Amino acid sequence: MDFSDPQFWVAALQIIAIDIVLGGDNAVVIALACRRLPEKQRNLGIFWGVFGAIAIRVGLVFFALNLLTLPFLKLVGALLLLWIGIKLLLPESTGGAHEIDANTTLLGAIKTIIIADTVMSLDNVIGIAGAARGDLMLVIFGLLVSVPIIVWGSKLVMKLMNRFPVTIFVGAGLLGWIAGDMAITDTVTKEWVNAHAAFLHWFMPVFTALVVIASGKWLAAKAQKNTTALVDLTDDTNKPT
Repeated sequence: MDFSDPQFWVAALQIIAIDIVLGGDNAVVIALACRRLPEKQRNLGIFWGVFGAIAIRVGLVFFALNLLTLPFLKLVGALLLLWIGIKLLLPESTGGAHEIDANTTLLGAIKTIIIADTVMSLDNVIGIAGAARGDLMLVIFGLLVSVPIIVWGSKLVMKLMNRFPVTIFVGAGLLGWIAGDMAITDTVTKEWVNAHAAFLHWFMPVFTALVVIASGKWLAAKAQKNTTALVDLTDDTNKPT
């Protein structure tokens, strides 16, 4: 981990951005799990819940970093990141999100936060592993910086995303960029790309970032159109004859 290396800071900023963009759900889970705790225990619940969640996530990323050295797994990870990026731009479902029970005990809240964060962290883990390029210390650094932002700045981040929707597109495009880089650095593609298509090192990340943004916008518009058509049909059905 070389703090003087510009590539370190680029990767660190990517990890922080991924955690902020994909960490909104995790912040909501923390709030829901701790909302019934007494005031004095609420901060303790948040602290120890987040501490446990960080430890679990570091472990998951450690395994992901090692697994991504196997043939074809970076290609699979790239496809997953493309889907995650596209899904980020789709309208939110109106039903049944965040079915998290509030706890009245400190240990119960901590357990809820750790379990829920582990279940919900697949997208974060894949994105972070791709951005870190095998450097576990970089992963830890990025998580330590970004988690406090998620926990204590989540409301501000959500307001920023609602007020400036372009930040969502930037986050989705970043995931697409990392997916493109992962696809050309898999063990089965890296040597061929270096020998015959070096231009893909810059072209593929740009291309996949644009694919994510264009596909996400198209699917979001299609979903919105279908929703509008369904509402119009319902209104026509309910009109008196």
